[in-house]
Amino acid sequence: MDTETVEGTALTIAKDSVVSFHYRLSEAGGESFENSEGTDPVLYLHGHSGMLKGLEEGLEGHSAGETLSISVSPEKGYGERREGAQQRVPIKHVRTKGKLKVGMLVQINTKDGAQEAIVLKVGLKNIDIDSNHPLAGKTLDFEVDIVSVRAATSDELAHGHAHGAGGHQH
Repeated sequence: MDTETVEGTALTIAKDSVVSFHYRLSEAGGESFENSEGTDPVLYLHGHSGMLKGLEEGLEGHSAGETLSISVSPEKGYGERREGAQQRVPIKHVRTKGKLKVGMLVQINTKDGAQEAIVLKVGLKNIDIDSNHPLAGKTLDFEVDIVSVRAATSDELAHGHAHGAGGHQH
């Protein structure tokens, strides 16, 4: 395990820690539908809003080598589903290239930048979308294997994110 120690004590996850982990994700009580196995571990800077709030809270105080089950409510995950989040937009605002299909996740240009949406209906000049995150309104269960915990570098703290494999490269 790649765990720094301070005076012989393994670091625990706290603000300004760089954490790497593997995960398996499922809806509460359901089958796993996403995992990070076979890829670089997820890498993030703890306490800097780079991770789902509920997942970050569940990791707080733990160390490398631990395996955790963390349940994340919609309020601390992707939020509740918003009514009225369905709308019709001109196809010219779709950033995603290729043939559009119902159920597809696409990026839409908005005045606030790119936003993800699910395609509900495809027409000749417009598409109907749902701008709720696909996991909005769902309680999520994470199985997490903490790979490493280390202190953030001054560059990472200045940039507000982790650097390295699985994090942000410059």
